[in-house]
Amino acid sequence: MKLGLINSAWVQAGQETAFGIRKTKEIGFDTIDIFADPFDLDVQEKRLIIDTAEACGLPIVSVACVALGLIDFNPSVQQFHLDRATQYLDLCYEFRAKNLLLVLGEYVWQQEVIPPEDQWASAVEGLQALGEYAETLGLEIAIELEPFHASLINSVENMVRFLDDVDSPVVKANCDISHLHLVHAPFADVQKLAGRIAHVHLSDCDGKRHGDLPPGRGNTPIYEYLSQIQKTGFDGVVSLELEYSPDPDRIVEWVEEAYRETDTIMKAVGCRI
Repeated sequence: MKLGLINSAWVQAGQETAFGIRKTKEIGFDTIDIFADPFDLDVQEKRLIIDTAEACGLPIVSVACVALGLIDFNPSVQQFHLDRATQYLDLCYEFRAKNLLLVLGEYVWQQEVIPPEDQWASAVEGLQALGEYAETLGLEIAIELEPFHASLINSVENMVRFLDDVDSPVVKANCDISHLHLVHAPFADVQKLAGRIAHVHLSDCDGKRHGDLPPGRGNTPIYEYLSQIQKTGFDGVVSLELEYSPDPDRIVEWVEEAYRETDTIMKAVGCRI
């Protein structure tokens, strides 16, 4: 496996795009993921990302997209988010990325007004359309398991059911290790996703609240989950996800710490290429 970093760590700390990409390479990461909305990127920023990553020899592997409106009950909102996600796939293609990391939304109104099966069906239909387009571009879509009560995909079981319903060879799972911990997924459950993992996120948390902390600052059994992921045959990229540093002025130290700790764990597992 290779070790990457999602560039949101730098963006949320107020660092410029080029600085974040260069520093990611300097620290020792193998790849980078980009968190950017194609509707917000102008042509110069897009070219800056491509050129800087290429100059650093840092492949862009994934682009992250939060598309909560794909399961909105308004058809016009669903269509907007379908079109927006399609633009994300085009951005992945331009960046020569391997996958689009997609975050779906949550059931509304405690599942008491809109039938939950209708929102589920909207998500399935949307991902079937996106998967069909992604396949023409040679891309995969990685669905993220979200550890929140109302999230559409909030367990390994729901992930498997969703992938089965979508039934696309390019729509797969993102294994977020701290999210697996937050939903108390047994280690062995990871094997249910064998052959269906497109991407991995790694961070730490306290087991109670979403954290995205450097490994070692929480109690996530990272070694155990990563070992299970390795046993599935996955040999792609593990991307560090560090959100909202408590001290943005020391973001470099925050990322360096996360790199060192993750590198140590990956080498202990025997999966770092």
